[in-house]
Amino acid sequence: MFVSEKYAGTREEQYSVVKSQLRTLLEGEPNRVANLANAAALLNQFLEQINWVGFYLYEDGELVLGPFQGLPACIRIPLGRGVCGTAAMQRTTVLVDDVDQFPGHIACDAASRSEIVVPLIKNGELLGVLDIDSPITSRFDELDREQLEQFVEELVRHL
Repeated sequence: MFVSEKYAGTREEQYSVVKSQLRTLLEGEPNRVANLANAAALLNQFLEQINWVGFYLYEDGELVLGPFQGLPACIRIPLGRGVCGTAAMQRTTVLVDDVDQFPGHIACDAASRSEIVVPLIKNGELLGVLDIDSPITSRFDELDREQLEQFVEELVRHL
């Protein structure tokens, strides 16, 4: 059973706790959808000042909406389009301080002001992306990038 813990200490220490919680949630569970759903729920309760967190999965040359927490979202995103499609195509994390300044940004939630997208890559193969939006401009920083990339590394071991 999952037990919510109080996140105390430095941001690095807080991220360490959430990554430990992720490992516990994923341990012994082979179902990809269940693992992605729990990962989205875990990040939703951990991260402050966000309005959407979830996954887009790579299928037949495009990203398709997967498990998420937040308002209903765009269902399909072509590679190279928007923040998610760009991160997937480049296979690198994309951190956007102000989505209004990102050419081709796809506005699924008009309240979103900043975004971070981390690609899910396993054995060189693109599986999808983790997408997190915030109603706060410049919500995400390099520490978030580093820690969320580590979170995703742990997650893809179980996909």
